[in-house]
Amino acid sequence: MKLRQFAFIAGVLTAAVVSGSGPLETIAPQRPVPAGAVEVLDLNGLRNVAFGDTEDELTRRGILRSDVHACGPMLAGHEMASPVFVEDRLVLVWAGDPMRTPEGVTAGTPVAEVWFRYPSVTRLHAPPGTYRFDGLLARRGDRAYLFLHDGREVRKVIAGYADWARRLFDEGAGPC
Repeated sequence: MKLRQFAFIAGVLTAAVVSGSGPLETIAPQRPVPAGAVEVLDLNGLRNVAFGDTEDELTRRGILRSDVHACGPMLAGHEMASPVFVEDRLVLVWAGDPMRTPEGVTAGTPVAEVWFRYPSVTRLHAPPGTYRFDGLLARRGDRAYLFLHDGREVRKVIAGYADWARRLFDEGAGPC
C-alpha cells in the first residue's frame, strides 16, 4: 500500500470517527436519488463496479471521477459510496446513506438486527481510550461487511475484501 495513501486514509477515518459523520455526508449528490430508491452494496460491489476493478478500468469506463471536490476519487452514479483502492484495485467501499446491504442493513440499523441478519458475525473491539467505533465483521469467503457501531446502532457500513476490512479496522483507517 502506498504510504501517502495509507496516511491519508488514517487521517480521514480519525476525522470521521471524531465528528460522527462520514466524509461524503456534506457533499450533495450530483444526481438526485429518486424517492424510495436505495442503492444496494453487496459483497461483489455495486451496480457496474466490482471489487478488484482497477482504477484505470473504472476511469476508462467513465465511472471513476477525480474532478470533484472530495477527499478522493468518487464513483459516478454512486455518489454516496467512497471507494478505497490498494495497488490500483478497488478493495473496499464505504457506504453512505441511503445505501444498504442486500439484507437491509444500513446506518441506523440496530446492532441486534445485524446479529439477526448475520448470525456468524465476529465482534471487534476498538482500542480503549480511542474515539473509534466497535465493529462487527460479517465474513463470507474472502469478502466481508464491516459494520462500525456505537453499541446501539450501525454508524458506518463498509464492504469488500475481508482481509482489507479487518486491516482497516485494526489500523483505524478511513475511506479516503
